[in-house]
Amino acid sequence: MPDTTHPSARPGRPSFGVMTAPSQVGYDDLVRVWREADEVPEIEHAWLFDHLMPIWGDPEGPTFEGWTLLAALAAQTRRLRLGVMVTSNRFRPPALLAKIATTVDVASGGRLDFGIGVGSRPNPPEAWREYPAHGLPFHEPAQAVASLAEACVLIKRLWTEEKPFDFHGEHHRLTGAFGSPKPVQRPHPPILVGGRSAATLRVAAAHADLWNVPGGDIDDVVRRSALLDRYCADIGRDPASIVRSIHVPVDTGRPDAVRDAVGEALEAGFAHIVLGLPAPFPEGIARWVAEEVIRPSTE
Repeated sequence: MPDTTHPSARPGRPSFGVMTAPSQVGYDDLVRVWREADEVPEIEHAWLFDHLMPIWGDPEGPTFEGWTLLAALAAQTRRLRLGVMVTSNRFRPPALLAKIATTVDVASGGRLDFGIGVGSRPNPPEAWREYPAHGLPFHEPAQAVASLAEACVLIKRLWTEEKPFDFHGEHHRLTGAFGSPKPVQRPHPPILVGGRSAATLRVAAAHADLWNVPGGDIDDVVRRSALLDRYCADIGRDPASIVRSIHVPVDTGRPDAVRDAVGEALEAGFAHIVLGLPAPFPEGIARWVAEEVIRPSTE
């Protein structure tokens, strides 16, 4: 079973974080927001996304690579848990991803929450072009989900096993695989699986410490959470051992609506709240979120 000893993966009181999509913004702006969030106690975690090209706005605008940027921001912060929500399993071979994630966990002093998912489907259509533009294959959904399940297995083995091993799966084959150094967090960083399809929820039931889903339709989110409960029961796992995480977009012009969305999520059992910050990032946005959303939602 996945490790649930770290607070990120421990059911209980709500935790709040922020998401800064690293697209159509500059590096200095990202550093500014993360440094500010690092000084706001109510904000416990911070996230990037994993796209290689813009999926909104100017199609030729800037987009930073998520894991490289995460390492840089880890060095700019001291307290925040941090991660990529969520890593596309289609972009990087899983053994390489395990090495990248270990490097970030070590560089951050053990603050990584490891987010992973199937990867973009051709929706929005802008996400489709990332693959041919970078010479990456785009596998069909069934194959991509099966690849994700294998990736979760072999990444955990690379993080925990002390001897080299071979892995001969249907989608991934490793010979003499070995991870060194190991992550700071033992037995491994908390694993967050993101996605809402039934097939992805089965992967989450087997491997996730946290499960994340985009907000918007709270009734659908509740149904997906109940389906995850069922899949956990099918394999003899306590559904309460998986922390429920939800992404809630922030509209600074409608704080009441944001607070209402957070309240619905908390009432539905989602204790890990990720507030998606609007870009370009307003000055003082992290403190605004704490004062206008987090504090009223927890009082």
